[in-house]
Amino acid sequence: LLVISQVEMDTPLDQKSTTDEIRERFDNDVERFSCLETGQVATIDAPLVMELITIAATRATSPIHNVLDVGCGAGNNIIRLRQQLGHDIEADLLDLSKPMLNRAVERLNETNGGTVTAICEDFRSANLQSGKYDTILAAAVLHHLRDDDDWQTVFEKIYGLLAPGGSVWITDMVSHESDAVHQMMWDRYGEYLTTVDGPEYRDKVLAYIDKEDSPRSVTFQLDLLRQVGFTRVELLHKNSCFAAFGAVKDV
Repeated sequence: LLVISQVEMDTPLDQKSTTDEIRERFDNDVERFSCLETGQVATIDAPLVMELITIAATRATSPIHNVLDVGCGAGNNIIRLRQQLGHDIEADLLDLSKPMLNRAVERLNETNGGTVTAICEDFRSANLQSGKYDTILAAAVLHHLRDDDDWQTVFEKIYGLLAPGGSVWITDMVSHESDAVHQMMWDRYGEYLTTVDGPEYRDKVLAYIDKEDSPRSVTFQLDLLRQVGFTRVELLHKNSCFAAFGAVKDV
């Protein structure tokens, strides 16, 4: 059984935002997630990690025809993957927010001739076809998972949805196992947010993270990928409280 320490945020898990509260915030925040050049500016190195996970997908898995984007937002990562591939794909886009989904579908259809299917559901309960996907993307979404069972179930589901030889690529906020390192990295993240738009912006972002998010460490997630069945696991990038990583399913 996987046991890894976790640095908790101030808000207990049972008092975090509900799914409906998360959906409502994202319904009203589409524009912030709709810039391919910058990505989500509250995320450190967003353009770099979009490039890394999409190139890694194309190098690790070939051919790629069927893609699932979990928590697709306004579609930045799936659009970047389509650009990297240079050919049309069949894409299932999943998100809690209908306005986000509508924007993602609209934007992807501008450059992609394959079928794009919008799935407005919670990934945990969505009825998806096992073994269908060549690549799964999950960008800035898994930090909304809560307890150990939640994380275990989702990682097992990702593994089951991938075709043999398929790969999953994740970019997300992460916590740290050491209290001292965790605080150091969050201090650095606060400094970054201040450079983006001042102290008030920093405080706003950190407040909704504490209320809404429950990230786990990179080491927790890499070990969990191995536990559910992946044997090839890769860490692509880490800077402060953000990381990009993935895994390839054996053929």
